[in-house]
Amino acid sequence: IQERLGEIRSMKVAYIGDGNNMANSWIHGALRFGFDLTLACPAGYHPDSAIMALADKSHGSTIKVVADPLEAARDAQVINTDVWASMGQEEEAAARRQVFAPFQVNDALLAVADPAAMVLHCLPAHRGEEISAAVFSRFQELIFTQAENRLHVQKALLVRLLGGEDESR
Repeated sequence: IQERLGEIRSMKVAYIGDGNNMANSWIHGALRFGFDLTLACPAGYHPDSAIMALADKSHGSTIKVVADPLEAARDAQVINTDVWASMGQEEEAAARRQVFAPFQVNDALLAVADPAAMVLHCLPAHRGEEISAAVFSRFQELIFTQAENRLHVQKALLVRLLGGEDESR
């Protein structure tokens, strides 16, 4: 986000979809970097309650969960989404498609966002489900750059967790 739009502090960010690990990570990001975050999640699929309790105590960011994806996306400069059924939830996929259908990131949703809004997806994506094929295609360069950046962060974490770089090796 900072590579493309500059300082993230005070931006409006929307997360549309399941209140899963990615939603929880965006909440932590809003707390750390000071951006406003609105999450649109269906009833029963909200982010972790302990993490939301941290968000309720925030004094720098506005973090809220709403039921209407258009409300979350209104004037947002960044819109994020994730798959509706993550690994281990394959048996729930059909039911989740029905529940989450109104939460697709598509042109109608982008029509209420900031005209220069960017769309991100943590991948893998199911085009035509959580994100329309047209929106994915329009923002694929950003989405794949996001994935590339995540790869470098994960490599750095592995180095750190495995004891750092040892000069004697």
